Amino acid sequence: MKSFLTKHFIFLTLIIVTSGGVLFCVLMHHQGIGSTPNTVEKIRKNGKLRLITSKAVNTYYIYNNKPTGFEYDLALAFAEFMNVELDIITPGWSSMFAYLKQGKGDFIAAGLSITAPRLEYVDFSIPYMTVQQRIIHHHLIFNPKDINDLEFKLFHVRRGTSYHDRLAEIKALGVDLEYVLHNNIPTEELIGMVHDREITFTIADSNIALLSRRFFPDIRIGIPIQERESLAWAVRKNDGEMLKQVNKFFLYATNTGILKRITARYYGNIDNFDPYDLKKFHERIETRLPKYKNVIKEESAKHGFDWRLIAAVVYQESHFEPDAKSVTNVRGLMQVTKITAKEMGIKNRRDPHQSIRAGIKYLSLMYKRFDYIKDKSQRLLFALASYNVGYGHVKDAMSLAKENGYDPTTWKGLKATLPLLAKAKYYNQTKYGYARGWEPVRYVERIQIYFDILKQKKAVMAG
Repeated sequence: MKSFLTKHFIFLTLIIVTSGGVLFCVLMHHQGIGSTPNTVEKIRKNGKLRLITSKAVNTYYIYNNKPTGFEYDLALAFAEFMNVELDIITPGWSSMFAYLKQGKGDFIAAGLSITAPRLEYVDFSIPYMTVQQRIIHHHLIFNPKDINDLEFKLFHVRRGTSYHDRLAEIKALGVDLEYVLHNNIPTEELIGMVHDREITFTIADSNIALLSRRFFPDIRIGIPIQERESLAWAVRKNDGEMLKQVNKFFLYATNTGILKRITARYYGNIDNFDPYDLKKFHERIETRLPKYKNVIKEESAKHGFDWRLIAAVVYQESHFEPDAKSVTNVRGLMQVTKITAKEMGIKNRRDPHQSIRAGIKYLSLMYKRFDYIKDKSQRLLFALASYNVGYGHVKDAMSLAKENGYDPTTWKGLKATLPLLAKAKYYNQTKYGYARGWEPVRYVERIQIYFDILKQKKAVMAG
């Protein structure tokens, strides 16, 4: 089964390459209208691009007092493309289209699918992702088998969404289902209600469903109720110059790899899901993490690390168990070896404070060794891999990456070559020899998942 990311880029490539004539026609159509004041000129004159969006895990939220999120990052790249500043406007889901029409913002980027009703009052850009509406249910609840099996089922969805439209269509076809409409409640909040068994069913686009199951591991993604749909940005109806500018940006973002990088940042590990492991993780960040949270925060601050990242490392190493011991005799919360403990100046590896202090200090040392990698997020992945498998083996993998045509300073290159260290054909060429290179890849990716959960958990729970 192809990953979410692969399916996304195959679709986008088809839109751009095989539908070039269609795109040309759309742009020409809007160029000739000119009935709306030139939004692009206003943006350049004021130096501000106004994004209308909603607060949600797949769009925009605040982390460490800074804005983040897939749609936000993509919009920020758009602002940089236009060489202007980005302003964020969050009027609530039900007011977004009114704000756009009234000129209170320049475009909407909020995970909007292109639907026939919406085409009546906005124009859409080139699609940047494909999704599918899916039923969300608790794992203890039987999933409907097909559309007819929705008979007598009760669904909770947000008013004015594509889910609302689709359920109304199905009901009009003669399927006697019922639905409750909510105002301005994010989809992930309704998914959380399914998880907590407050409601039985909701509907979510596949990207939101796949992200949300990390936070709500008891949910299951059920049958699709609609064909695949395209997500796009919306501009005011007949605002031809703005539409042209947005489409130019998407072509630029595709050709330069910006779109791919931002998508990978938020959806790169979306298919990696172990419900049992994640359920345990959520339990233990409530029951075990509080015992060590202050120590983790204190020691992380000394070395400039996000404490949530370190908490993710600690969980991956020991599941927050201070007496944890591996088969190779590493001990404690951060699974420190005897040699590393001595080098980092600690005496008792089983002491939580000492273990955390030594582990963070060692991770900081690894991080500094890659200071020539300018992208700090990439550098961190190299440091984490070194923490797990050793700096020497990572350097070997970097050499293999260069020999095999990869950029040795990117995680993509390292991820491709670390597993080669388990094959004689490759490790015989290296300085440090054999290593179970698949382990650091899995190690780093699991830490990324735990870190994402800890970063986004507050935003998800707050709705």
